[in-house]
Amino acid sequence: MSELSVNHLLGIKYLKEEDIQLIFETADHFKEVINRPIKKVPSLRDITIANLFFENSTRTKLSFELAEKRLSADVINFSSGQSSVKKGETLIDTVNNILSMKVDMVVMRHPNPGAGVFLSKHINASIINAGDGAHEHPTQALLDSYSIREKLGDVNGKKVVIVGDILHSRVALSNIFALQLQGAQVMVCGPKTLLPKYIDKLEVKVETNLRKALNWCDVANMLRVQNERMDISYFPSTREYTQQFGVNKELLDSLDKEITIMHPGPINRGVEITSDVADSKQSIILDQVQNGVAIRMAAIYLLASKIKQ
Repeated sequence: MSELSVNHLLGIKYLKEEDIQLIFETADHFKEVINRPIKKVPSLRDITIANLFFENSTRTKLSFELAEKRLSADVINFSSGQSSVKKGETLIDTVNNILSMKVDMVVMRHPNPGAGVFLSKHINASIINAGDGAHEHPTQALLDSYSIREKLGDVNGKKVVIVGDILHSRVALSNIFALQLQGAQVMVCGPKTLLPKYIDKLEVKVETNLRKALNWCDVANMLRVQNERMDISYFPSTREYTQQFGVNKELLDSLDKEITIMHPGPINRGVEITSDVADSKQSIILDQVQNGVAIRMAAIYLLASKIKQ
């Protein structure tokens, strides 16, 4: 396979396993590039990319912008807080005005699920979904799988538990799709109130006992509790959540085996994970951050290659 089967990266559910492997092979090359003294290639010198963030982001926005600049693309940044969206302009009008400035590709984060899919039907540019509500976050899932592959040699056959706020997490859904597509077994673990009603339809194992989940898995991907998406209380208190679903070093050391710890960030240290776990040799959290640039370079490069045809 030499090119992606899709013209947009809207979600993992639209990809084939071959697409993921192509992105990983391309990321391998770019990871080597970003570890050179000169970390830049001229691949996208004639491409302009607009980063449209209708929702706050630090890590993802910086990672995309760095990936685009490493590829020598021209980059413009948009934040809804200081835009005409505040004056009532529609999403399509806002994006079409930006595209009329000869923009080739859009990277968009939006609070509404499906915003990227909607936009892809109305504009003439490649779109990368940088997170849409509680729906999907495809590049995060790709970098998570890539980091597992790098640490354990393969994703196929591995047991991965996703722990925490599954209900409000776009990372969880994209990870489930990506891991299953590559042959991994997936479990979710968290309070029953933070497990979506449709979870049974995703063919994942469900566990509410954290110790049992950790004893089952090779990898634990710890998620942040997304208080900003909650309009009611889903558990009695943060202290009780941490006691039941937080991972600390004492718990890890008491397991029958050594497991790999991941976290998509931002970390609430002392809530879902303690500092001595986040900074331990079992943690690959900083590897995930570095791999995010290589994965985003690969996705942008492969989609831009289709624009040039």
